[in-house]
Amino acid sequence: MKKLNILFLFLLTAGIINAQDRITGKPFVTRSEVIAQHGMAATSQPLATQIALDILKSGGNAIDAAIAANALLGLVEPTGSGMGGDLFAIIWDAKSQKLYALNSSGWSPKSLSLQYFKEKGYKKIPAFGPLPVTVPGAVAGWFAMHDKFGSMPMKKILQPAINYARNGFPMTELIAYYMERSGYFLQKYPGFKETYMPNGHTPRKGEIFKNPDLANTLEKIAKGGRDAFYKGEIAKTIDKFIHEQGGFLSYDDLAEFEPEWVEPVSTNYRGYDVWEIPPNGQGIAALQILNILEQFDIKSMGFGSADYIHLFTEAKKLVFEDRAKYYADMKFAKVPVDWLISKEYAKQRAKLINMNRASRHYDAGELEQGNTIYMTVADKYGNMVSLIQSNYRGMGSGMIPTGLGFMLQDRGELFSLQEGHNNVFAPRKRPFHTIIPAFITKNGKPYISFGVMGGAMQPQGHAQIVVNLIDFGMNLQEAGDAPRIRHSGSSQPDYGNMQDQGWLEMESGFTYEVIRDLMRRGHKIKYSLGGYGGYQAIMYDAVNKVYYGASESRKDGQAAGY
Repeated sequence: MKKLNILFLFLLTAGIINAQDRITGKPFVTRSEVIAQHGMAATSQPLATQIALDILKSGGNAIDAAIAANALLGLVEPTGSGMGGDLFAIIWDAKSQKLYALNSSGWSPKSLSLQYFKEKGYKKIPAFGPLPVTVPGAVAGWFAMHDKFGSMPMKKILQPAINYARNGFPMTELIAYYMERSGYFLQKYPGFKETYMPNGHTPRKGEIFKNPDLANTLEKIAKGGRDAFYKGEIAKTIDKFIHEQGGFLSYDDLAEFEPEWVEPVSTNYRGYDVWEIPPNGQGIAALQILNILEQFDIKSMGFGSADYIHLFTEAKKLVFEDRAKYYADMKFAKVPVDWLISKEYAKQRAKLINMNRASRHYDAGELEQGNTIYMTVADKYGNMVSLIQSNYRGMGSGMIPTGLGFMLQDRGELFSLQEGHNNVFAPRKRPFHTIIPAFITKNGKPYISFGVMGGAMQPQGHAQIVVNLIDFGMNLQEAGDAPRIRHSGSSQPDYGNMQDQGWLEMESGFTYEVIRDLMRRGHKIKYSLGGYGGYQAIMYDAVNKVYYGASESRKDGQAAGY
């Protein structure tokens, strides 16, 4: 009997040791999907998610809720968003049963020229100060969305953000960390200390932070509409401040700006249509990567395998060569979108991949920085919004116009100063853009609204999410929780007459055997603490008529429904 008890105890212990913490059997999964019937919101900050749900519950639709949440994110997460930045959105309209895409990225100042930079000896546009400032498109984007699809008065939509800005909110640990880092180099610019360091330091974890200037600005917009921002006192304040700082953005640049509704573009990946917004953004890079991957049997390779990671990295290198060369404002440059996202072109490019060796001659591009917020909302009517918004380089340019409570973006840094380049600086031109929302339809019906924030990680992240869902059969939360890879850097000559193929950065969760295999193939591996993006997603289950929500475990994100 004693021996049987010992055997039973051994078997029980072995079972416990080998058991998974999650019923899915995947050790990297942090939580279950959220499931609800009447609405869903997934944002990078729980307060914003709750505001979106409040709007939905009070009768607003997904568009109203998305605007309300985005307005609040500019307050609670100023390290990645705000009224001083740009906005892109893909919207599924239930009434017309159609996808709409909004490009609300601002243009460069009319009075600034390429010649100015050459005469001043600039090799690249600076990251901070007045020169990289372009027209902020976010507010115009809110009103474009609202005019076309909104159902609730804008005053009611913006009121939650106004209340939080005036009364305060507790700062989260992650945003406190990023704000402290930003404060080191941004506090030298006028208005930063007054706005973001009211107690002599950036707000710390748990401290109540208020931004009364931002509350006043939001109230003016709620009352006066978009013209209050682009043609009223706010525009005049921006004009005066930027010129005092030696910049060029003018009242006319703001007053004459209009966002643009564009046709989204797609590729079919193993029976699912994946949608992105065409350039000046980098969304089609995700489609190009997927087209190349489709030429291979990824499912049989298995998630986390050396073959899959190698293939993905090589596909990314090929695509980012095109990204660096072609992607730009299509009003100024010829971008062969149809050819770049075609299956024929993908087949040609896929033939260049050597499965046994990492290539050393692909130019991976040079535009790799930026913090962003991504969010998505769905309502009981069937509308779904995929929205992304950013100031670039975290908080932006350092330029906080007097008394407005927000920082202007520094997207102009992404222009090239090389004559003849598609993305070369020109007046009233939109720079190459990193922020991209995504959407998946199945048989012409809405399926998944999703995004992965984070500079050049975004198209890589989009493609990895799609592969996780379709090839590896993960659920919505698993697809985001799964460890990610990120290839960064570009091919530049190094010693020994070789070329540097960049770095393959890998999150924890990949085995040593896989890493060693990748190194044998010639990849340069490094471990990075961040830079793998932030994911939110909503999926519609047409059979059960319910929404599934997923949120990023790497951020403060929350998915919630009702």
